[in-house]
Amino acid sequence: PGKTLLAKAVANQTSATFLRVVGSELIQKFLGDGPKLVRELFRLAEENAPSIVFIDEIDAVGIKRYESNSGGEREIQRTMLELLNQLDGFDSRGDVKVIMATNRIETLDPALIRPGRIDRKIEFPLPDEKTKRRIFNIHTSRMTLAEDVNLEEYVTSKDELSGADIKAICTEAGLLALRERRMKVTHEDFKKAKDNVLYRKSEGTPEGLYL
Repeated sequence: PGKTLLAKAVANQTSATFLRVVGSELIQKFLGDGPKLVRELFRLAEENAPSIVFIDEIDAVGIKRYESNSGGEREIQRTMLELLNQLDGFDSRGDVKVIMATNRIETLDPALIRPGRIDRKIEFPLPDEKTKRRIFNIHTSRMTLAEDVNLEEYVTSKDELSGADIKAICTEAGLLALRERRMKVTHEDFKKAKDNVLYRKSEGTPEGLYL
């Protein structure tokens, strides 16, 4: 998960408090409380400064605004406006930095990513084959793999796998073996894990809320 790892690395290098929130969970789990949670997040960041606020899946709350009578859409817009309000209060909060991550930058409201609110944009391309191979090796290094496992099949596949996807596939494959009390992780475990991860990705299932 390159974007998340970068944010954590920055926090570690600067000894800053790291606060992470997932945008999609902010809306889906806490409908009606989005703006309040944004205020609370920044209050926590200020109290624990120096700190880094990492907002993952920012596209869930930072989408382009348009007229809508839908309660869900209005909630997203209220949350977005509170986020803009907090970002604009940064003159007095020099020890609080914000990092946002998205896989869909084209959907973001220009007001959110204009200079002064977001000063630097960094693109993370999907890992190439060499990088995918290294990521698979890292996440399977403590696993006992069955003879039928061929990780090259996943390294060279045309599936658009991010670092986070690869980690999820390896973790899920290991759990499938554990559930059946098997010591070795098999080809079938990896195949099921990959199918599950890609299905959740296509459905846009959120991965969780972390603070």
